[in-house]
Formats: sequence, structure tokens, C-alpha cells
Amino acid sequence: MKDDISKALSRRRFLVSGTLFTAGWLFMSQTGLAGIVRKTVGRPAVAFPHFPDKLHAFLWRNWNLVPLERIAKVAGANTDEIFALGKAIGLPSPQPIPADQQQRSYLSIIRRNWHLLPREQLLELLEWTDEKLTFTLQEDDFFYIKLGSIKPDCEKIRYRAIDAKTKEREQWVARVLKEEFPAGFPAQEKPLFSFVKELSAPPAKTAPLTSGFSPRFGYAYFALFGDPLLEPEIDPYPNGYLDRMAASGMDGTWMHIVLSKLTPFPWDPTVSEHWEQRLENLKKLVARAKQHGIGIYLYLNEPRVLPLRFFEKYPDLKGVTVGDHAALCTSHPQVQQYLVDSLATITARIPDLAGFFSITASENPTNCWSHGKGADCPRCSKRGPAAVIAELNSLYLKGIRKGISNAPDKTTAVPQLIAWDWGWANGWAEEIIPALPTETALMSVSEWDLDINRGGVKNRVGEYSISAVGPGPRASRHWGIARKHGLKTIAKIQAGTTWELGAVPYIPALENVAQHAVNLRTAKVDGLMLGWTLGGHPSPNLEVVAAIGSNQELSALQAMELVANRRFGKAGPAVVAAWRTFSKAFSEFPYNVNVVYSAPLQTGPSNLLWEKPTGYHATMVGIPYDDVKSWISNYPADVFTGQLDKVVQGFNTALAALRKQTRSLKLTGDERKALTDECNIAETVAIHYSSIVNQVKFINTRDGLAAMDKPTKLQAVATLGQLLRREITLAKRMNVLQGQDPRLGFEATNHYFYTPIDLVEKVINCRDLLDRWLPEIKKDYAL
Repeated sequence: MKDDISKALSRRRFLVSGTLFTAGWLFMSQTGLAGIVRKTVGRPAVAFPHFPDKLHAFLWRNWNLVPLERIAKVAGANTDEIFALGKAIGLPSPQPIPADQQQRSYLSIIRRNWHLLPREQLLELLEWTDEKLTFTLQEDDFFYIKLGSIKPDCEKIRYRAIDAKTKEREQWVARVLKEEFPAGFPAQEKPLFSFVKELSAPPAKTAPLTSGFSPRFGYAYFALFGDPLLEPEIDPYPNGYLDRMAASGMDGTWMHIVLSKLTPFPWDPTVSEHWEQRLENLKKLVARAKQHGIGIYLYLNEPRVLPLRFFEKYPDLKGVTVGDHAALCTSHPQVQQYLVDSLATITARIPDLAGFFSITASENPTNCWSHGKGADCPRCSKRGPAAVIAELNSLYLKGIRKGISNAPDKTTAVPQLIAWDWGWANGWAEEIIPALPTETALMSVSEWDLDINRGGVKNRVGEYSISAVGPGPRASRHWGIARKHGLKTIAKIQAGTTWELGAVPYIPALENVAQHAVNLRTAKVDGLMLGWTLGGHPSPNLEVVAAIGSNQELSALQAMELVANRRFGKAGPAVVAAWRTFSKAFSEFPYNVNVVYSAPLQTGPSNLLWEKPTGYHATMVGIPYDDVKSWISNYPADVFTGQLDKVVQGFNTALAALRKQTRSLKLTGDERKALTDECNIAETVAIHYSSIVNQVKFINTRDGLAAMDKPTKLQAVATLGQLLRREITLAKRMNVLQGQDPRLGFEATNHYFYTPIDLVEKVINCRDLLDRWLPEIKKDYAL
């Protein structure tokens, strides 16, 4: 097992249809996920020497995120003992944790304890069953891959009496906090997730924005991903938020489903436990959303692979083997009937669904050709990928139609089926699209295959880019084939934000977004998917896209002016000027799909620094570690940091001008708040990228110390000290910003990438390196 993982990790790139993916995806495609999410790999967890010991790290990481009683229980202590430990290192008194926060932050809790707790203690901390953790790691948007497809070995956390050395380190932490935060432990003005309540309140202006683009659907900003229909108390779509979606120009949203959880699984009914409850909850949600002008689309990534033991009883259903799993072969009549009946069950009970969108070649192994290995299936090998994938979409549509034909109201429109070409290998589309039913719409990632040159380095865009303005040649080619055969066309874009920086509710590079929308209007694209799981926040970005679709004559600049004046009043012209400068600067972002997935773009100044290499590879928008080679991809380090510096300088220049020009303007309370939020979001972009520049320079300097001569080492140590102090400044400022606006650092399928206490930890981390490590270097090298 350990050797298999090492081999997979050494293969850092996986090419599918022109896009590079992380090694974690490659590994999962080869081995299957469910069989390994319970295993560790005999690899030690990273150390946190800035804390007195792992026990103190554990309580710090969970303070005010997990109830004190549960922290104590996991550590084998009582609450008084844990409270005393916290007080000794300067932590504030623990606060009550709202139930809503606990239910919405489980991914953050898993990630922050990944290198601290063994699985059994992690289950105890979450108060979960092993099955629930396994399902979450598998189905919560590939969260196990975001953790690196590796569970490090962790010793059990146990409370024990504090020895003199540990006591000394406790005192050091407490002293550092007083020195760095003389006014006291940083207060958090607004609690985590307070934006949920704010966005759930009805907007002042509830009139929906109309648009010529239809549909215009995206993901809910704070929806849970894994199994939301079984937890209706966590409402992903409060009425006020639905109104805000419509007021921002959206007419639809999408939800992740697992078909065997939403409909009966004929071969093993236990798999579908509670399916009727999920379907009933979905029915209520669809009806309520429709009243607010929002349609619900369901994500089809089916049929999911099953453990090999399933096929011992049903060998004839087996398709391609994927590790310890195998596909349900969609060329088999019984599997086809299952798919048709399942879709029919959904649409018969919920005929008002807006539609479905299918991904037939995703990271998740599904049909026999989904990962290009259909030649291993005796049935699908004879048919080829085009026939199998086109037929699969036809089966989906057949089931949708069948359900509607059985619906009580025979006049109900058939929910739309959108076939997404994501992951289709080069050459597949030319055969698949003509074979799709004409009622199907064809969706393509708009910016895919755009050629770019940033700092003299050539790359080709895969997806998740606001820095590059589409459409690209792949989408244009596929849409042309679709139109020729009578299909509607959908552009998948990222209107709000992207993995170029997903820790903000939206990226204020409005001119890039607006021009993209103008280009798609010119290309006569019918509808838009406005984003994957990130980017669903009601934002000026979404409003600009809607405005451009509603008026064929409106330019990008005019749309920005319209939105800015409506949102910011007299400050509108200054905001538009800033947006234009932000957009120009953002176009310098050093894009590469590996940069987007691997660099600490989401964690920014919260990402820790280590005195020695961790040996861990960066994970997909998860844990960056110190894996600079993956962060910068094919960019030389100086070009990479230089490009980020260009973005930072552009944002800081525009931000300074915006604040100066609007300081004395008479604005309403709502306009002033909107302007402050806009400035803070822009500053967060600059802080994140500034921090990444510091981190790249720190790690490369650290790793080069051994080969330097004495004078160069002396200068390098001074440089390391300067970089650490810069990181302290950035972490402190980001702590203030996040405390004022808890949207910062959050994304729906990752929850919080960092919280204010993590930014305080980064200060301690940097001080430890300044106070302990740098003097050790000077001593070791006699500097």
C-alpha cells in the first residue's frame, strides 16, 4: 500500500483532454477511493514545533470550533484541565458554539486535525460513525483527494501532567501573544458563518434581474455538498437567499446527488436507506425555490462504481475494474433499466425540476469509458466511447421523459438535460455530440484551451480562470457541432470567483468577467453555468453578467457602470475605475492548472512555514505544505513571484486610489458598507498573493542554505528574518479583515480554509522561527 501511494505521488501530472490533474486524482482512478480512506500509510504527520506539544496544538486548533467538553473527552481530561492549558498559552475564554456552526464546519475540523489525530479520535471529536466519515471523504466533492489521498500516522492525543520544559514553552507562547497583540487576544467582530443569517434576510431590492442567457445557474454560496437532503435543518436555500440569487441575475442553482441515495437501488435496498425522505425534501425545496424564480438542477455523475464484492453476486453487471471497485456496465440491459427507472422516479415525483446536467468523464470513475479504459470491458470495448457516452445521456433523457409522462399534470415541461463535455478526450465530441438527442443541451468550459503567455511562460488554460477571458477554441468548436445538430449550447464559466482565489466571495476583476459575457453573447451561447461550487455569492460579478445578457447593445464598461451606480451610489465611477485596474492586474496571474490547484492561493497568510522540508506534496485546493515545485509548476520561481507581484501592485494601487477618492463622499449606510466590503475583498486578494510571494522566497532560501558560502548565508538569514516579519504583518492584517467579514476564507465545499485563530497561529509559527530557528542557524554555521 505504501509503495503504491509513493509511486502515485511521484507521478505529479495526469493528462486528460488537454488538462493536467493532481497525482491524487490519478491515484484514485487507479485504486478506487472507498477501499483506502480508512487506511494510513506509515508516514509520520508533520510537526508543529511552535506549540509546546501536540496536546497544545490540538486544543488550539479546536478552540471555539469544537465544544470544550468534547476536546477534553478526546484528550482524556476534564474541562478544567483543558481550560487551564488554554489559559496557560494565552487563549481567550471559550465561547458557546452555535449548533449551526458545528454542522457547517466539519470539513474545517477534519482538515485541521488531519495531522494531529488518528482516525478513531477524529471520529470521537466529530461524534460520527466510521461510515459517515467514509461517505464524507468520498462524496463531499472529493474531500479525501483535497487531503492528499493520505492519512498520516498520528499518535493518540493524551492529557498528561506538564513538565518543566513544556511549561517553559507555554510561557513563551503566552509572551509572544502579549508582544504581538498588546491589546489582547484579537477579538472577532462577527462570528463565523454570520453571513448565513445576513444572506438569508430578504434583500432590499427583490426584483429579479432578467437576461437573454437562459439558464443562468450556479451553486449556492453556503450549501452543504455531501448529503444535504438528509439534513433539512441546514437549509441551503433560505427564502431570502433565493430572492438574492434572483436579484443577482440567477434563475437556477444546482445540487450534488448520488442516485442510489435518492432512488431505490434494486440490487441492495440497504444502500438507499432514507431515499424517500431525501426525495420528499427535494420536492419541497424545488417547489419553494420555484416560487422565488429559481429552478433546481441535479448533477448526474452516474452510475457510481461499486465494491468488487458486489459483483460476486452479480458478475454479469461488472464493467471496468478500478482498484477494489468496478463499474456498473451501462451497456448491460439491467443497468440501463436501473438508470431509466431511477430518473423516472425522480421526475415523476418532482416534475418541476428545472433539469439535470451530466458529467460522463469526471474524476469519479463511473461508466466503463469514463476514464478511457473501456477497452477492458468485453461489451463497451466493441462499442467505443462515443457510443457508450451518447447512449448514457440518452438513457438519462429517456428516464426523465418517462417520469414526466407518469406525472399527474401532463402539461408539465420536460426538465432539461445538459450534457457536459468535461473530461472528454480529444476527438470524442465529434462523434458524441451528433448522437445526442436534439433536446439535449451541450455544455463546455468556455475558457478551455485558451493559449496564454504570462511573463514569457506559455500555458494553455484548462478551466477556473477569470484571469483569461474566453471563449476558447475547444468550447467554440464543440458548440458549433452542437448547433449544427440542433442542440442548445451552454457555457460553463466562473463568473464570481475561481480557484485562482476561492477564499473570497468574488474576485473584483469585473472587466474580465464582463468582457467574457459580451464575448459569449456575441457567440450566441444560449445559457450559462455560472460556476462550480465556488462563486455563488450574490455579487456585482453576477449582476454584470445578467445585465449584458439582457441588452444586446450594452458594452462591458456600460454594464459595470450600471451595476456600480446601483450598488455604490456616488462612489460608482471610482469603483468602476478600480475594477478596470483590478482586471488588468489580475490578467497577469501566473495561470497553470497545477498552480491553481497546488499553490497556497486559498490559505494565503495562514499557510505555515517549516524549518525543514515536510516531504509532503501539495494537495488539490487543500493543504499546500511547502511544495514550491508544485506551486509554481512550469514557471521559474522569479517569474512566478514577479507575476504575482504585478497583481499585488495593481490591486494595491487601485485600492489606495479608491479609498482616497471615496473617503469624503456622502453615501447611504448600505452604500458605505458595500464599498468597505469591496475594498476589504480586494485587499484580501493582495494579501494572499503577497504572502505566497513571501512563502516561495522563504522556502527556496531555506532549501538553498546548505550550498551557500558564509557571506551569502549571512545575507540569506537576514532575508529569512525579513520574510518572517512580513508574514507576521500580513497574518495580523488578515486576522482583522476576517474578523470583520467572515465570508473571507470560506468556500462551500471546503468550509473555512482558515479561521482567525489560524492567523494568530501563523504569527506564533513565524515568531518561533525567528526566536528559535534563526539563532540556531547562526550558531550551526558560526555566522
